[in-house]
Amino acid sequence: NLCHDTVVNMGREKKKGERGEATTYYSRTQAMRKLQISMPEFRRLCILKGIHPQEPKHKRKVNKGSSVYKTYYYRKDIQWLAHEPLLKNGREFKIFLKKLKKALDKEDAVKTASLEEHRPRYTLDHIVKERYPSFVDALRDIDDALTLIFLYASIASKKVKSVVVHNCKRLAMEFMHYIISSRSLRKVFLSIKGIYYQVEIEGQTISWLTPYQFPQRIPRDVDFRVMGTFVEFYSTLLGFINYRLYHSLNLRYPPQISGLSIPPESTDTPSLLVDPNDLEWDRSEHRDLLESLSHSLVRVMDSSAEIEVEDEDIPVDLDPEEQEQRDQAKKQQEELERFKHLFEGCRFFISRETPRESLTFVIRSFGGEVSWDCTTSVGATYGESDETITHQIMDRPEQKHSFLTRVYVQPQWVYDSVNFHRLLPHGNYAPGAVLPPHLSPFVSEKEGDYVTPDKAAILEAFGEEEEKEDLESTSVLLEEKTPEEDIQIMDEDEEDIAPPLKKRKTEDIKIPVGTVTPGGGENEADAQLTSAEVEAKEQREEKKLAVMMMTRKRKKLYDRIMRVKNKKAARVKVLQQRRRAYEARLRT
Repeated sequence: NLCHDTVVNMGREKKKGERGEATTYYSRTQAMRKLQISMPEFRRLCILKGIHPQEPKHKRKVNKGSSVYKTYYYRKDIQWLAHEPLLKNGREFKIFLKKLKKALDKEDAVKTASLEEHRPRYTLDHIVKERYPSFVDALRDIDDALTLIFLYASIASKKVKSVVVHNCKRLAMEFMHYIISSRSLRKVFLSIKGIYYQVEIEGQTISWLTPYQFPQRIPRDVDFRVMGTFVEFYSTLLGFINYRLYHSLNLRYPPQISGLSIPPESTDTPSLLVDPNDLEWDRSEHRDLLESLSHSLVRVMDSSAEIEVEDEDIPVDLDPEEQEQRDQAKKQQEELERFKHLFEGCRFFISRETPRESLTFVIRSFGGEVSWDCTTSVGATYGESDETITHQIMDRPEQKHSFLTRVYVQPQWVYDSVNFHRLLPHGNYAPGAVLPPHLSPFVSEKEGDYVTPDKAAILEAFGEEEEKEDLESTSVLLEEKTPEEDIQIMDEDEEDIAPPLKKRKTEDIKIPVGTVTPGGGENEADAQLTSAEVEAKEQREEKKLAVMMMTRKRKKLYDRIMRVKNKKAARVKVLQQRRRAYEARLRT
């Protein structure tokens, strides 16, 4: 009896694969069998819900001792998918297809029309809210979405429906209009793949890639069904983001161009319930003007808007470090505001051979005005003969007729000016001139890194300009001061500005080599050079002593740091040698 009670209390003995890591995962076949869906449906559901395959640590334990390769998913993720409303919508759509096929076979027009009218529909709004609880989370994950949306906006293939292309083009156009209105563009780079843009929205840095406006060769090994699922989800996500961004600037959504007459009934349409493509006024002139990016948008007059008040410097007792941080942040904010108005007051005319959409987007994002020939595209605001034009962008070696009141530059001047945060000299970008290298703004050189001679020359020129500006500002301040103020300053800081000669140390007085002092000769100069060498030698000895006194752990860390520095220095030396060899070949 005792043995029987012990066996009963122990319970049923578990077999292999019923506990431990084997119960944590489902194979893909098991997951599809549990959800009762096919492979394409399972793949689509995982993409929409953001569920990825997992790699178990011990595959043989999970697979009951077998070494056959399988794709695994977490069991809890599959159980979570079992309650997804899209599964019910998919089953309803299968039933609808069966009924529709039967009605078509019977040639029942009434039944077919009734079924088409009651076609089951679904939305992905709940999935977007579920995956991105806050707006900042959605902004952090929008890089890939923008890249794919801009790709589909310029694609032309029979494998992609025209409705999807138009929808992606509308969403991309709305996002670009927001960037123009908010002045959020920060960096631009022209690469072989396309044009890289970087913007800053609500403290989040967003980068994406836009293809050039060229005919594309569609590869055969791309599964457009998988990409279509991503596009469907990203379109819903970007629609929510555009709606939120437009309302943050008090812009009307769907976007409307200021000064264009629109039927009054269309202005009160709910933003998320009505598709802008279905509006009658958005099909012809209005959509073409929106896609041109050359017109401003209508703003909503908000009576509860706060009145902007200029920040005044309130005297507050702060620590020196806090005051320095505050001054630095204020200086950075002033530089950013100046950068946002880089092309303010400039009027550009774009020739037909240049990338119109990209140039319009970049120039208007920094306050400039853009136009082009009215025969090229819709949306031109002024003609080529306008005398107020300051810059004309062209990509031809020479111009038949030219105006003396404007500057002719190549398109790269616009992008380089944005990346260097200032208007560059026009001489290097004249039509027909050999352009300087287009440097990537996404690469920031640290101490010890290799800097190309072209970028070093540009940075050196900028440094000289900043020094001149500082000298001019100080000279203006000195000119504005009265003699009484100068005398008062001298009286207050007499000891700091002009100390007596007796208190000055002879070590601080530097005597050039070769000069003869009264009663001395060149011995003092030799003594000074010797003292400098002695000081450098003492510093080297102190450094060696400090390294010798390190613990073993810190010594290993120091050696690792020095190896990295030496490796970087060797790499820089190799690049410099290659550059010198390249310049020597050019001279010969």
